[in-house]
Amino acid sequence: MSTNTALNRFSRIPCAAGARARLDRRRVLAGLLLATQAAAGPKPLPKPPVITVLGDSITAGLGLPARDAMPAQLQASLTRMGVVAQVRAAGVSGDTSGGGLARVNFSVAPDTALCVVALGGNDLLQGIEPRVTKANLRAILQSLRNRKIGVVLVGVGAPPLIGVAYAREFNAVYPALAREFSAPLYPNILAGVGGSRQLMQGDGIHPNAAGARIIGDKLAPLVAQALRGQTA
Repeated sequence: MSTNTALNRFSRIPCAAGARARLDRRRVLAGLLLATQAAAGPKPLPKPPVITVLGDSITAGLGLPARDAMPAQLQASLTRMGVVAQVRAAGVSGDTSGGGLARVNFSVAPDTALCVVALGGNDLLQGIEPRVTKANLRAILQSLRNRKIGVVLVGVGAPPLIGVAYAREFNAVYPALAREFSAPLYPNILAGVGGSRQLMQGDGIHPNAAGARIIGDKLAPLVAQALRGQTA
């Protein structure tokens, strides 16, 4: 072996050792990265936006199991539409608009993105002055606005048989508030359901499961649209 050949071989030894060292460092770094990722685990899925339904006995599902009540039917309808959301029922049987106002700040939790306000039926049954109902509902809507919670307003249709003047004044409450707060309006919660023996319970006031499903199905597109606007 010549002197030059020997020198060439020895000169290559540090280069090869250096390359192996660099490769080992890369392997160690890659292993540490994988270990860190495994320890962190998969990223949790974002929580779905919450839709709270603030209402009375129709929302509470009086006479129905919870799975058949209007909020559950709204949830099912939104799911069928591919809308990812959690519908939370906040209905109290017998509640008037005044009762809803008294509890809005604790019944509608801070994580609510959109609130469906479905009150006024008991105001109508009790003959509460429409101006009082309007003032209560306005205060509810203002409270939700202050908390940056979106709103869908659900009305109640007053029949003329209770008095033409009263019915006219009462029925004007919801459109006026919807305009004032730029809120989507579902004019009558019992539209297409009220007056039907097939869709109402025996009391003629509350929907049965089939009626609640119709309400949920009709509400869902409006709620979905409002939710998109709120979470965009």
